[in-house]
Amino acid sequence: MTGLLRVASLAVCLAAFLPTWRAQAGPAADPALEARIAAMGRVGSASGAQFSPDGTQIAYITNLSGVPQVWRIPADGGYPQAVTAGSDPASGVRWSPDGRLAYAVSPGGGYNAALLLTSPDGTGTRAIDDDGDANTFVGEFTRDGRYVFGSNVRDPASMDVWVWDPKTGKARNAIQMQGIGGALDVIGDRALVSRLVTRGNENLWLDDLATGKSVLLTPHEGTASVEGLFGADASTVYLNHNLGLDRSVFARLVVGADGTPSAPKTLASRDDGELQDFALSDDRQTALLVWNIAGRNELERIDLRSGKRTPLPAAPGELVSGIDFAPDGRSVVLAASGSQAPADLWRLDLDGGRWTRLTWSPHPGVDLAQLVKPTLRTYTAHDGLELSGWLYLPRDFKTPGPVVLSFHGGPESQERPAFRADYQALVASGIAVFAPNIRGSSGFGKAFMQSDNHAGRFDANRDIQSTADFLVREGIGAKDRIGIMGGSYGGYATMVGITEFPDTFAAAANLFGMVNFETFFAQSTPWMGAISTGEYGDPKTQRQLLRDLSPIHKLDRVRTPLMVMHGANDTNVPLVEAEQIVDTLKQRGVDVEFVLFPDEGHGWRKEANRVKSTIELTRFFRDHLLADGKTH
Repeated sequence: MTGLLRVASLAVCLAAFLPTWRAQAGPAADPALEARIAAMGRVGSASGAQFSPDGTQIAYITNLSGVPQVWRIPADGGYPQAVTAGSDPASGVRWSPDGRLAYAVSPGGGYNAALLLTSPDGTGTRAIDDDGDANTFVGEFTRDGRYVFGSNVRDPASMDVWVWDPKTGKARNAIQMQGIGGALDVIGDRALVSRLVTRGNENLWLDDLATGKSVLLTPHEGTASVEGLFGADASTVYLNHNLGLDRSVFARLVVGADGTPSAPKTLASRDDGELQDFALSDDRQTALLVWNIAGRNELERIDLRSGKRTPLPAAPGELVSGIDFAPDGRSVVLAASGSQAPADLWRLDLDGGRWTRLTWSPHPGVDLAQLVKPTLRTYTAHDGLELSGWLYLPRDFKTPGPVVLSFHGGPESQERPAFRADYQALVASGIAVFAPNIRGSSGFGKAFMQSDNHAGRFDANRDIQSTADFLVREGIGAKDRIGIMGGSYGGYATMVGITEFPDTFAAAANLFGMVNFETFFAQSTPWMGAISTGEYGDPKTQRQLLRDLSPIHKLDRVRTPLMVMHGANDTNVPLVEAEQIVDTLKQRGVDVEFVLFPDEGHGWRKEANRVKSTIELTRFFRDHLLADGKTH
């Protein structure tokens, strides 16, 4: 489901601080292996597809040129054509009802995006919203041609709903939000609006754009995750929700003539997983459901008139995203990906069950068939809670051997069998990867996801040591050759690992992670700080808790060689988080390396930066974990 909440030439600066000691020298250079690792970082992808109003073309985002840009392709397959060719990443492409394309461009990789409108050949480009000082979230076209998006230009801590009118060429502030949320769907003056209470807890409201009246559709106690779309009109709302439930289901509610909502009626649920996403056909008679089953996706079609459910053939990859129905409702386009396949576009004929491939993302120098598929392993935490993770073992791996633990971001994200250039590069070097889902991860029910909130984070942090203990106990990881890495919240987990458990890890890599909750709340973009109090703690009332959870106050314990990577334009996790670590450890003489990407924000989207990151990360772990001087 698509809502408003989603998340110059290259100059890479590498500042390496001289260590007081280093691990035994790593393996000698292998030119073929080095070339293969670099090639991993160049593997392309295609995603975010949408049919044109007449169903003849598909617009999408691909990094075929090295930077994500808007492209289009015939709906039946054929030669792709570039729509945009900028130096900054594009995202969120959407067709207008009159056949034009809206998309966002993010200067320097940050959130201060410009929303643009162009013709399918890339000419006549004009601005929908071009306020460079505001954070902008891409949006959707309404059925009558208006474009609805989010911006915090009025209040940095709130993401207002804005509506651009093609008749006037101007956007107006349609809803002033108090906090974060967005319009998920609009029909006439009726808007289906998501309002976030805090992370992991939200509500849907029915707002009247003409009168300003707002009706709560999803009253509930406790917490709930809710997303939705209108049916044929604003009196019917289809939901992906876990209201009063542990796992998300597909449901429908009806809004009465007096504005009173009915209780949601469940239309589809599963005991072995939860609903991840859904899409509706243009006539609102059919829904395609995406189920998350232990991290892999399964697809199902449901007839909204009869309620008949039909399982669909397995996708050409473990994961799917970005589903869009063809105007005639007979097929869908989506991105399929997996551990052995980067994201590419596929079209599924719903009646015949036939998959047709539409794009072939480049992977020169990488034999996808030789990539390693992970296996799902389960284990228990210190308190008996069952955890799981994905194990990537190199071929001919001799146990116990070198293993890197990789922690996902969020923390509400989920580790899944996706294509990861860094994982495959490490595996090609003879280093295993174990990517766990510790408590706080999504995909395992609401209770599991919320079990790390506030003081629960101490137990989530203990899960880091439990994970390392599992690998050693099972004879997979050598006790003195275990590494740890992660991005964003995974970077926080990495810093927790080497401060709380300083004798456990032989090497660590922190990618744009938090280290100090005090500076995070003070300097992150205001809306990010505002929604994070329910997750981490309130800096006004829980200052001591946040101090106790912040690795910055325990850097004197660090003995593990560390690599830090960060984007200069990161507003989610500001650069100061990295600088504090590097400056402190440098003063203490700890082995630390710092890689700064001046033209990136929260993560890397440009090919040269992805390659640089993959090479440096792999080199770092090879130097510190392959002490025998051998590659595999």
